Amino acid sequence: MFRRYPRGIITANALTGTSGVYDISERFQVPRPYSADLLIIAGGASGGGTAGGGGGAGGYLTFSGQSFTPGDVKTVTVGAGGASASSANGNNGVNSSVTGLTTAVGGGGGRLGDTGNGAGLSGGSGGGATGSGAGGAATSGQGRAGGVGSSSSASYVGAGGGGAGAVGASLGSSLNGGNGGAGLASSITGTSVTRAGGGGGGTIFSTSSGAGGAGGGGAGGTGTVAQVVGTAGTANTGGGGGGGGNNNPLDTRASGAGGSGVVIISVPSADYSGITTGSPTITTSGSNTILTFTSSGSYTA
Repeated sequence: MFRRYPRGIITANALTGTSGVYDISERFQVPRPYSADLLIIAGGASGGGTAGGGGGAGGYLTFSGQSFTPGDVKTVTVGAGGASASSANGNNGVNSSVTGLTTAVGGGGGRLGDTGNGAGLSGGSGGGATGSGAGGAATSGQGRAGGVGSSSSASYVGAGGGGAGAVGASLGSSLNGGNGGAGLASSITGTSVTRAGGGGGGTIFSTSSGAGGAGGGGAGGTGTVAQVVGTAGTANTGGGGGGGGNNNPLDTRASGAGGSGVVIISVPSADYSGITTGSPTITTSGSNTILTFTSSGSYTA
């Protein structure tokens, strides 16, 4: 009885002086590690309700030349975006991760408006403040802080949430919400795509809310009926949701939910095993095979 090994080679050698009888041997190849590149983005946060700050983008991490050993199982977790909030601070996004690598931290929620001075929540990128509060802190190496309030701004206006590439816009003397911070571009799929933008701040007034940051950030809401609800961050970008507006007759003040995260793994096509769970999207670019996970799963190297 012989056990076959992956990548082993079976050879048959005739025994000296014996007709029709062979000695069967197998030469083993030690598994050869190969290099993989990865992009890991956590779920973005929702904005704060009632003219609140924009939600921070999910933490953004890139890895180049990571060693994958054939047979190793890489468990992939894709974080959800933070749920919409009404009369509350925004909800933080959920972490994303891959076995053996640093975890991307979910974005920090935007501050609830209409409550005086309040700081944004901390996360991968930080949430936007209201009033003269501080912007939410970002996780080192994963994003940028949320926008800061201003002593001359009203408590009914929210600053922008931080993006992976830029701090959320702070508040000035106007009644406009702050813009969300821009995300970062990656060409891991073969095409440049910007992800992880921060959410725009909301306002109670019939003025301009903050725009969502480039890379999936949602715009904030205003005091007008047509735009009172904050816009959600784009799914699978880790974008932050926009802060809610407020229209008193309708008592509508909900913020935009955060966009879910994503995990992308690029491996040499010659080494791609084809063994996955979780139904990632499989594409190719040049000599590489690209696995895009929009929900949790695994890849066996």
